[in-house]
Amino acid sequence: MVWNRKRLVFFERFFHPIAEEILGGQDDIELVRLQYDTDVAVNWREMERACGYHVGARTELVEPWFGNSALLARCPDMLALCSTGAGYDVIDVDACTAVGVIVCSQSGTNNEPVAEHAIGFILALSKKMGLTNRALLRNAASNRYDLMGNDIQHKTVGIVGLGKIGTRTAKFCHVFDMEVIAYDPYLTAEQIAERGARKVEFAELLARSDFVTVHCPRTKETVNLFDAAAFAQMKQSAYFINTARGLIHNEAALLGALRQKQIAGAGLDVFDIEPPPADHPLLQLDNVMATPHIAGGTHEAALNMSKAAAEQWIDLLRGRVPPRLVNPEAWPLYSERFERVLGFRPDALV
Repeated sequence: MVWNRKRLVFFERFFHPIAEEILGGQDDIELVRLQYDTDVAVNWREMERACGYHVGARTELVEPWFGNSALLARCPDMLALCSTGAGYDVIDVDACTAVGVIVCSQSGTNNEPVAEHAIGFILALSKKMGLTNRALLRNAASNRYDLMGNDIQHKTVGIVGLGKIGTRTAKFCHVFDMEVIAYDPYLTAEQIAERGARKVEFAELLARSDFVTVHCPRTKETVNLFDAAAFAQMKQSAYFINTARGLIHNEAALLGALRQKQIAGAGLDVFDIEPPPADHPLLQLDNVMATPHIAGGTHEAALNMSKAAAEQWIDLLRGRVPPRLVNPEAWPLYSERFERVLGFRPDALV
């Protein structure tokens, strides 16, 4: 019998039941499912005893269960917070680092479907699939030549953020003989070249791209990255695509750019408020294609993300360095707290 069981809490469910199957089968982990509609005081009693918290996706997560300083202050033994998907904007990383709590994501576990979704937007916007579908439904497609689209071959795609999703997107773009440029201030020109693109500055990417596709995380640096000034620098024939996070683009600025025909259209999987209301002004435009933050939500990705999350929690709670650590600078203080809470010291961070 294992006496020192590590208490890991989560709300409602993982994306796929494989995570609960894996974690529930570990003798040294006590997996606790919470429900959002349970009395808050009851949930707090469970949370305050936990050393790990698997934080739900933004579209389902409700107050007060965001990974912020208020939650950390009530959970003295909390050692780690992990996000459900690749993004971790529901967790205050700075607040976690300050108190020695590590943050992990599932980055790279859903790169395939998100990259495919971005390519789907590129194809659909270029071929005007959304616009022509609406025209047919309105009985306004009598002259099909008025609805002609364009090839994507030899067009330029600008990728903002060349991590695993951006790199996979670049590979797909080369299949269509597209020129691929990328803006990522954290990568060298050589690293970007190895990932299938040419490094450019943000202004050049905006000016040269026929398609701008966003694959960076939402951080203090990227919030409002695409404002009115950014859209004004894009070609009138260019399309803007965001499958990353809302608030990276300013919705009012994008709406203005589309209405003023500063750009040709947009493909959006993310919004400031999700799901967006049916009367959202961007959803009323024929040159906007939108999906409800589902780019990474395939059956295969749900399995991959949940399996990877469970395996990462096992590594983490047994003192190993987790594979998708967001804040390595927290490791020294985290190690001290880990030893105090669990009675043994975790591995050294190399």
